[in-house]
Amino acid sequence: MSEPPGGGPAIVFLLLRRLHKPLIFLLLVYALCTLGFVLIPGVDEQGRSWRMDFFHAFYFVSFMGSTIGFGEIPHAFNGAQRLWTTVSIYATVLAWLYGIGALLAAIQDPALRQLLTTARFRRAVQRISDPFYLVAGYGDTGGLLVGALADAGFGAVVVDIDPERIHALELEPLPVYVPGLCADAAVPASLLLAGLRRPLCRGVIALTNQDAVNLLVAVTARLQRPDLMVVARAETPEAAANIGSFGTDHVVNPFELFADRLALAVHAPGTYLLHEWLTAIPHERAPEPMFPPRGGWVLCGYGRFGRAVHERLQHEGIHAVIVDEEPGADALGRGVVLGRGTEADTLLEAGILEAVGIVAGTDDDADNLSVVMTAKALNPGLFVVARQNQRTNDLIFDAARLDLVMRRGHLIAHEIFGRLAAPLLVRFLELARARDNDWANQLISRLCGLLGDEFASAAGAGLPGWAPEAPEIWELRIDRQQA
Repeated sequence: MSEPPGGGPAIVFLLLRRLHKPLIFLLLVYALCTLGFVLIPGVDEQGRSWRMDFFHAFYFVSFMGSTIGFGEIPHAFNGAQRLWTTVSIYATVLAWLYGIGALLAAIQDPALRQLLTTARFRRAVQRISDPFYLVAGYGDTGGLLVGALADAGFGAVVVDIDPERIHALELEPLPVYVPGLCADAAVPASLLLAGLRRPLCRGVIALTNQDAVNLLVAVTARLQRPDLMVVARAETPEAAANIGSFGTDHVVNPFELFADRLALAVHAPGTYLLHEWLTAIPHERAPEPMFPPRGGWVLCGYGRFGRAVHERLQHEGIHAVIVDEEPGADALGRGVVLGRGTEADTLLEAGILEAVGIVAGTDDDADNLSVVMTAKALNPGLFVVARQNQRTNDLIFDAARLDLVMRRGHLIAHEIFGRLAAPLLVRFLELARARDNDWANQLISRLCGLLGDEFASAAGAGLPGWAPEAPEIWELRIDRQQA
């Protein structure tokens, strides 16, 4: 399996193919002009006949044709020579105009620019001297994860099919240089070009918004480098099972992951807070304690996200009324109200006045905000959970003052970063979930005591002593050298 072309030979070949006609025309013009000066006889100051040799003729045509200057050498020209000089001036100028125009057109050729970009990217990857992760996909999730890795001192190489995202990567003020390639990550050659086979590559992370592409990235990585860590994103249970079936180290389904965290917050708020603190990305504010109430809930939207949340709430013994225009056959018998949830009548029919919580989980941010605002107007005491689909809507979701927001990119980035930055943390959190909530609360109190100075210096009067940033996590090997 070979990498995409992008080296010097390919660039030279493409340039010669684009410029061979202008070059041939320029060479013919120079050859004819030079030959004319050799054949036309001149007369020196003593009236003797003389002829230019090829060297002097070519020298004269060179500085005349390039408009550097003009001088009749080695003797003053006669009428025939000056006539041929006039013809040569116009011929060489036209030849140069033709050649320069063709060169400018060749430089603007998308194929040549792609070759130059690929060659520059290849050199950047070859110059990497520290371990790095290969990240396929630089959307909301990829941007957050690459930034977190860079802040933590980890290198990365990015492959994304969208040129705008690669431009955004180039403009991102990251503490370390992260090479980016605009290419289809589903093509194995793109991953090889990004350094998949390099010994310094520590792992492959598939974060595109297409499960099929993430599957191909995971398969390519597993076949080319069976020793590498492979982490992939999947948004359906079927895709997650498929990607995980051939030994992928970790598959992240954001909908299942959020539903699991929400259920954890219901039955063990302290364990949930501990989990959020320890998996936060660098320089992120420590989340506040959260206590989702038990009782009746309203769930607007019964797609992939809604199904996952509904299943976890049922497991916690919480009854949730489903509101959806087309809930599907699997929602029958589960308490369904037909509608979007943006209308007051629909929410009233779903029992919003008696409910303790609401989940706005459609795939449209405007609808989710509308559901939230309508529900809070009817029942101001609701615990509000909303799904945010676009990162560009951060400002309006923050302004809505929701109790919990499902930001898919943040959720996936946190989960993966925790596994990459401190692999032992994953095992610790698994053990922590097996303990009771009182144990988690005691551990949080100990952390607050250890971080007391930072907590006390937090700006703002919302929560006195609250930490501006979550604790930093790292691993240490206990041996004679490091301990």
